[in-house]
Amino acid sequence: MTVGVFGIIYTELGIVGALPMVMNKYHVSAVSAGMLVSSFAFIIAIFGPWMTLLLSRLNQKRVLIGIMALFAGSNFVSSFAPSFEILLLLRILPAFFHPVYFSIAFAMAGALSQNEEAAKASAKVFLGVSIGMVLGIPLYSYIANQFSLSTSFLFSAIVNGIACIGIGIMVPSPSAKINHPSFSNQLGILRKPSLLLNMAANCFIFSSMFSVYSYFSEYLTQRFDMNGAFISLMLVVFGISGVLGNWYAGKLLAFQMVKTVLFYPVALGFCYLFLYFVSSSVILVIAAILLWGAVHTSGLIVSQIWLTSEAQEAPEFANSLYVSFSNLGVTLGTVVGGWFISGLGINEIIGSGLLFAALALVCISVKIVWFRERNNL
Repeated sequence: MTVGVFGIIYTELGIVGALPMVMNKYHVSAVSAGMLVSSFAFIIAIFGPWMTLLLSRLNQKRVLIGIMALFAGSNFVSSFAPSFEILLLLRILPAFFHPVYFSIAFAMAGALSQNEEAAKASAKVFLGVSIGMVLGIPLYSYIANQFSLSTSFLFSAIVNGIACIGIGIMVPSPSAKINHPSFSNQLGILRKPSLLLNMAANCFIFSSMFSVYSYFSEYLTQRFDMNGAFISLMLVVFGISGVLGNWYAGKLLAFQMVKTVLFYPVALGFCYLFLYFVSSSVILVIAAILLWGAVHTSGLIVSQIWLTSEAQEAPEFANSLYVSFSNLGVTLGTVVGGWFISGLGINEIIGSGLLFAALALVCISVKIVWFRERNNL
């Protein structure tokens, strides 16, 4: 199940590292190529919770196998896609089932373990997310540059195929039906203004992150004249620093959540300014990417803790909102970032990141000021 999670994250975000190759192969603009990221995230944001409810009564193991088979088949056919439109369609189809796999995998991990081991089992499944976020994009970029874009799709098909076979052989069917949370009974938390502000902040944080990061390869290519191999290396540097940044952010959140969240969009904005004004010196560029990677990846845990902290009475529904609004932010950020590139040039994409960081800061600040007494500030 962990391999399946990695395969899904690799499919969703790995393409970011190969967008320049997509543009060259299919002769499309940066905005069009970015739709491979934004459309995938948009489908997750809109249909995720409802698709999970729709399939929750089916045999969970069979659903996982079916989803893995769909991802494997979609990636395999994508390697031979004759046009950009067909490639986009092949990306959209599996996106509907992305959140379904996550929901069932986490539920099964707990159900198939002893009570005291359930948390550890879920953590092992979540490991696939971390590996996918850190290694997925640089690995995708490396394979595409060393071999071809089609080979990257084939590798994804192989990973998802292995997960499909592994689940079929190694994962037993639960003896009892897994009780999925009823979203209809938890909708009441949406009446909380504080939660709505946190949801908006979550969306804008991800918009800021991915309005720039979605065009990572294109930015380094045009701004610093880097080749594919060096960009792949920079993606690895970005990912490694991201792991460290995410770990440190977790410690800061445990120590002082509100101040850490308030500082986050400021730190992200600083990274963008550093990246914008940095010279072509290799050392300074690497330093900027190291800092950017650490702060960028911290946004995953910062936004998740901030949103779910306002809905502890309905944690499952809160996490579904986190997934939906995170992907909505990815969609919004990727689209607006593409507009900045088309209208102002690749260098000015930093402005898109700064804009969304400022909006996130406003939402966080308003929430803190309006609910100061509740937060004991």
